[in-house]
Amino acid sequence: MATASQHEHPPQPAPQHFMNTSGATNPVWIHDDPYSNRPPFSHLEQDLETDIVVIGSGISGVSCAYELVTRGHNVVMLEAREVVGGETGRTSGHLASALDDGYTNIAQKHGDQGAIIAAESHNWAIDHVGEVTKKLNLDCDYRQLRGIQFSQYDRNKQPKEHASEISELKEEVTKCKSIGMDVEFHEGYAVKGWDGLPDQRDAAIFQHQATFHPTKYVGGILAWLKEQPNFKCFTHTRVMDVAEKGIDIGPIHVGSKTVQVKTDRGHTVTCGDCIMATCIPMHKLSVVAEMEYTRTYCIAIRIPKGTVEDCLLYDLAEAYKYVRLTPCDDKDDYMVVGGCDHPVGREEPTGRFQELETWTRERFTKAGSVDYAWSGQVFEPMDYMAFIGRDPGTKHTWIITGDSGNGLTHGVLAAPIIADEIEGKAHPWSKLYAPTRTTSIIKTAKETLGHAAEINAQYKRFLQSDIHDIEDLPNGEGGVLNPTTKAPLAVYKDDEGGVHKFSAMCPHLKGVICWNRTEKSWDCPVHGSRFSKDGLLLIGPAKGNLQPADADAKGLQEQMVQS
Repeated sequence: MATASQHEHPPQPAPQHFMNTSGATNPVWIHDDPYSNRPPFSHLEQDLETDIVVIGSGISGVSCAYELVTRGHNVVMLEAREVVGGETGRTSGHLASALDDGYTNIAQKHGDQGAIIAAESHNWAIDHVGEVTKKLNLDCDYRQLRGIQFSQYDRNKQPKEHASEISELKEEVTKCKSIGMDVEFHEGYAVKGWDGLPDQRDAAIFQHQATFHPTKYVGGILAWLKEQPNFKCFTHTRVMDVAEKGIDIGPIHVGSKTVQVKTDRGHTVTCGDCIMATCIPMHKLSVVAEMEYTRTYCIAIRIPKGTVEDCLLYDLAEAYKYVRLTPCDDKDDYMVVGGCDHPVGREEPTGRFQELETWTRERFTKAGSVDYAWSGQVFEPMDYMAFIGRDPGTKHTWIITGDSGNGLTHGVLAAPIIADEIEGKAHPWSKLYAPTRTTSIIKTAKETLGHAAEINAQYKRFLQSDIHDIEDLPNGEGGVLNPTTKAPLAVYKDDEGGVHKFSAMCPHLKGVICWNRTEKSWDCPVHGSRFSKDGLLLIGPAKGNLQPADADAKGLQEQMVQS
């Protein structure tokens, strides 16, 4: 029987692997939707003109493209790697309006009206996924079910802690009911199939939550879009710059009202509007500095069909655990269990999968083999709400970022907001999600200053070295060699002992990257940019790859691009 710890040190993946996903580990979604199922597209080979460019092919980009194409706009989608190769394919597949940050906290930052809009918009997203699934006849396991929140503490062995958290949970239920959420507190509620210890009964039960297969959903929409005459998609086409032409002098605009999107192969797509649906915008700072960046972990463990309630489960820990089911085979389902979050590049990833397995087996004694284990990334705004709308300081550039742990519903609800704004219409949700909002950001000033101090502290790695001699580096591992007289090097030794060297400086703001031994990646602890073992950019805000430090490293990157 496979265990979680067996997934912590995956074998060296081929360079092309990172074109399909952003880690060496594989998520459970490839079990019945392999990477080869994704609709194929070619790379851009010429300059183009279109109405709207969408950068990124995850759920945010595809939802926007679908919305705009159905409204009659001409859309060009640009993807740096293969479609659906980013964070959408590494989520847990929750569709929730019972938001991770809680409506009590949201109301403190955005007022009751803001909390009402947050609930309304995420509930709309849940329904919209169901409507699109039905309209396009997508086989993506969409189903509505209940969300269940409970204390992290045993109510018999830790009665004081349990009682305190239940008091907070009851307060949250009261707030949720006041803004129209369909939720009730059930004292003594026990989840079907939770036959082990600890005893964490008592729960808030939210109706109208949902789950689905994220890559089947997004891939299915892309397959439909591919057949539409007003849609084009180009993969292996990395965007390097987005620039608006013309200037505003008072109320008068001088020059053409266009956006030029430039790619790494030297081509330009000229458009009226550009949407950056890239998890994180290609910025130096702006909204980038108003978010925290964390890694989150998941396992898929077999559980006999029908033995566990089909629902969404969440405990109330700071780095909370979350659970859902997805089909496996005729005998078993997979229980997807996640949690163990930590800041990007600042803690060892090892041990996280084992913690999730232990947590699961203690509570669900019929759990079987751990077949998949993987990690993903979360982008957490200081005031809990995603940034959706016009990019600050621009007229025709739009961003979607700050998933706050609910990236799937945020990505879906972003589409009507941005489509309306591009068409010059007011949208009732715009104010809550506006990237230019100030009131709620001011309320987070203390947290923002603390976050800035943590970020600045990461530059201490300029004076640190992970390894002192390349010979000491084990096969399949990486580390930063930081000689006092030269710039730091990111050194990776493959499974055959071959050494590959890159600059250890993140192209974004020159933070020194860290080795992630579970995902065989280089992670920046400053603003969360990530790169494959071979220096390929996986997640921004960096725009480009790590700089190769020798001919071998340069050849590896060229091999990935040419593949």
